Amino acid sequence: MADKLKIKISIADRVYPLTIDPSREEGLRKAAKNIEAMIKQLESSYAVRDKQDVLAMCALQFAAKAEQINIDSSEDVAQAQEQLEVLNQLLSQQLS
Repeated sequence: MADKLKIKISIADRVYPLTIDPSREEGLRKAAKNIEAMIKQLESSYAVRDKQDVLAMCALQFAAKAEQINIDSSEDVAQAQEQLEVLNQLLSQQLS
């Protein structure tokens, strides 16, 4: 446990003590900062006062972004695979 780091992360006016690997600290702090920014943006854009509703909307937006990245990545891989197959066929024709 000596290589673990104890930090406190504040989200939606609550403090969460965490014990983490030091290599994860920067990512967690940036994530908390992004969540706080989104909370402020949602609260200023919509008449939402309940923190649970705001946090649910934050979770939905972050999950949607992650899923879209996966979808885009899958499409890119499929497109690259198609192009490689075409190149493979062209090479096979030239070598025969």
